[in-house]
Amino acid sequence: MTTKRQMSETYVVAAILASAGGFLDAYSYLVRGHVFANAQTGNIVLLGMRFFERDWLGCAKYLLPIVMFVFGVLLADRLRLKLKDSSLHWRQHIIIIEAITLAFVTYIPVGGKFDIIANTLISFVCSLQVESFRKVHSISFATTMCTGNLRTATEHISLYITTKDPEHLSSALKLYGIILFFIFGVVIGTLICSALGRAGLIFVIFQLIAVFVLMFIDVEKQEKDSK
Repeated sequence: MTTKRQMSETYVVAAILASAGGFLDAYSYLVRGHVFANAQTGNIVLLGMRFFERDWLGCAKYLLPIVMFVFGVLLADRLRLKLKDSSLHWRQHIIIIEAITLAFVTYIPVGGKFDIIANTLISFVCSLQVESFRKVHSISFATTMCTGNLRTATEHISLYITTKDPEHLSSALKLYGIILFFIFGVVIGTLICSALGRAGLIFVIFQLIAVFVLMFIDVEKQEKDSK
């Protein structure tokens, strides 16, 4: 379990998942009704506005992704506790659930109520990912949003200016790099979704499969063999 957990916290896994997060934002915006499904702040704001307008159907539209996001966080945390003795790392189970959910989304027609269902499921996937993959090289980060990464990276820059400790500069550069991988995912997502539409999610599914396979690598053994 230890080696698999360490592999899930390596930079290559973080980079792949960050680019997948950027891709999902591009997908939900371009294909599913100009919505950003990764983070829930916008949905909460719009929920409050619809509530003020007494638009109950509109409230449901924004409440569903929020509820599914909460459910995804709870599920990820419960799986972490329940699957300690599994032959697979618990995060690999999360990756499987994400891939199956996104595969289902590719079959959901585009438009209206179908987009609400698709975006709700994408919110669920993002909540699983953001709860399960929270550190890279012992640095806290997020794969599906950038605000926290930007703040933490800039805090490390400030600490570097104060202390001259190169570790802070290294941490900042790693987090800024994660943001660049997120942007890369947005660019690739825009290109692929413009060409393939709802089927563009296949690219993210392949990314998740790559992460699943990478997590079988014994990082500690590789490090010992290289010495």
